[in-house]
Amino acid sequence: MIRVTIYNEFVHEKEYEEVKKVYPQGIHTCIANFLKEDSDIMVRTATFEEKEHGLSEEVLSDTDVLIFWSHARQDEFSDEVALRVKKHVLRGMGLVALHSAHYSKVMKTLLGTSMTLKWHHGETERLWCVNPTHPIAEGVPEVIELPMEEMYGEFFDIPKPDDVVFAGWFSGGNVFRSGCTFTRGYGKIFYFQPGHEEYPIYYDKNIQKIIKNAVRFVNPVVRKESDLECVGQ
Repeated sequence: MIRVTIYNEFVHEKEYEEVKKVYPQGIHTCIANFLKEDSDIMVRTATFEEKEHGLSEEVLSDTDVLIFWSHARQDEFSDEVALRVKKHVLRGMGLVALHSAHYSKVMKTLLGTSMTLKWHHGETERLWCVNPTHPIAEGVPEVIELPMEEMYGEFFDIPKPDDVVFAGWFSGGNVFRSGCTFTRGYGKIFYFQPGHEEYPIYYDKNIQKIIKNAVRFVNPVVRKESDLECVGQ
């Protein structure tokens, strides 16, 4: 059984009617619902307003894979919790960072770069699978058409990925490394660009398939509880 914790700020869904219409119970609930379709995945959720953002030491110790979506409260996210997540990734917990989570304290502290990129709202995206033999690409078509998405464009200031699995092309001409894997310590990380809160991206069956594949890919083979104690302290 893969123990998955889904963190979502759950802020935009409360503040903006147009977002609430798309995700009335929150992005985290949408993702939890399709993950629960698979009998080998057990899901819990966490949100920004919970104590310790719902990511206590107890929760993370009982998590194999953390799915992380954040945007509006990046700067307000607890430094202590960000370092706690980093510690668990270094010890082997898998991390799937979605959309604007690239700019989270968690990703910045793990990857060590500015994580900046170009962006603007409202373009068509063609998500190309550029590494079809990768496990995250299993059962995924060569190209996925997303009628409307927030454009993310290069230059994307990230360290060299282990693998680039997906590349996005946007109708305005920008391109982007939309699906990248990294290894930090014992932990695997997958960053996946699609998922702006105003658009129903996480209802797309192909996007769901990618996230399910990513959960299995980053699921730890080894989980160390004593190594790398001092890293990030």
